[in-house]
Amino acid sequence: MNLKLEDIPGMRITVMGLGLHGGGAAAARFFASLGARVLVTDLRSSKELSASLTGLKDLEIEYRLGEHRLKDFSEADLVIKNPAVPPGSEYLKAAHHVSSDIAVFLGLSGREVFAITGTKGKSTTASAVHHVLSRIKSETDLGGNITISPLNFLLRDMKDGSLKEKNAPVVLELSSWQLADCLPREVLKPRYSMITNIMHDHQNRYDTFEDYVADKALIFSNQDSNDVSVFNYDDPYGRKYAGESRARVLYFSGTLLPAALEGGFLKGTRGFLRREGQEVEILPETLAVPGAHNRLNLLAAAVMLASSGVPVETIKSGLADFRGIPHRLEEVARIEGVLYVNDSAATIPEAAAAAIASFNAPVRLIAGGTDKELDFTGFSDALRRVAGLYLLKGNATPRFETAAEEAGIRHRGPFESLEEALLQVQEEARPGDVVLLSPGCASFGMFRNEFHRGDLFRDYVRRLAGTGRL
Repeated sequence: MNLKLEDIPGMRITVMGLGLHGGGAAAARFFASLGARVLVTDLRSSKELSASLTGLKDLEIEYRLGEHRLKDFSEADLVIKNPAVPPGSEYLKAAHHVSSDIAVFLGLSGREVFAITGTKGKSTTASAVHHVLSRIKSETDLGGNITISPLNFLLRDMKDGSLKEKNAPVVLELSSWQLADCLPREVLKPRYSMITNIMHDHQNRYDTFEDYVADKALIFSNQDSNDVSVFNYDDPYGRKYAGESRARVLYFSGTLLPAALEGGFLKGTRGFLRREGQEVEILPETLAVPGAHNRLNLLAAAVMLASSGVPVETIKSGLADFRGIPHRLEEVARIEGVLYVNDSAATIPEAAAAAIASFNAPVRLIAGGTDKELDFTGFSDALRRVAGLYLLKGNATPRFETAAEEAGIRHRGPFESLEEALLQVQEEARPGDVVLLSPGCASFGMFRNEFHRGDLFRDYVRRLAGTGRL
């Protein structure tokens, strides 16, 4: 369905999955505000969804909670699905047209789009791009998988039922699920696209790893020679994608790029940009965010920014003072000489390993949670560097126990709660240690999501800093 603004009043819209991150709620608000007849259906209860429901109480919306009914889908003009809903759902099969909040935004907004995906690093990279672009155009927006639906921007920019022209770009962090949900496909055509890396993730959702790889490729599949695609030269999938893209291809790399390629590369801890045969420093030696992986994320951001015409000095100074984002190596507090770091967004073993490697000090790692059927091969090498391992209860525990045994280290737990794990860590941590929440797997079961997990960690640590006890 090629949705137009004038079609929305009176349309029957079913929002499948209200959610807690804003996508479903934003879609419900957007369509209800424009005069559509909106029904929200979610398997969760009103108690579980209370925060989202409170934010919509001023609108005329019908709710179907605790269940789904086929007729709510078959009788709808358009179904807006939550990315967490599998595409094979019997309810979605009953719908005439299915789309998403991202697709609706892309189809109706004429703004220039910077779109970023990848297994890890996409949130930090997208936030860094937004950080620098905002210095040039203060109305630049950041949304997508970073928990802000771009439909919020669209509704804000509308006046008297029509869309105001807006010159500022929008930066979108997109998950593989959000990319797959962009229907019709032709709406997904960003001016600038990037894939940060490809690692094994979400294998509990995908039939094969190649299906996951294919969904990531959707980000550039409609681009043409007027557009730009940025890929990771160090990643075999990045080089594969580069051969498939019809856009102008640029690379980023942790080492010197081959002479024939344009893009960014690291020399030691400094980043350089190569274009039209000239090389110039674009990433300074000193950054405000820790970690070698974050240095590569910021280099990727620099390449994308430079391709859009942002001056090199603006990029260099902007990235130098970028301080990172919540739940990604977020320094929460230093208590009696112990640094507490929230890296709750590390939901795969590779991300946890990168976090451990970001510190020279002894690391006391809090990890564990829900198994996404990922490969833990080699994670024992990372665990050899930790001073202590504290496991949260979850079905991924056996994987961590095996890795700890291979590493020759003892572990504590599994603990029934994050608070219990922190109490044990507090007893054992010494001045100079880093207490790192970097779970290496998903959060479901003990927490609503990885953000809830990180928020609790932050709250507990700040309570500890204020009172000396949890």
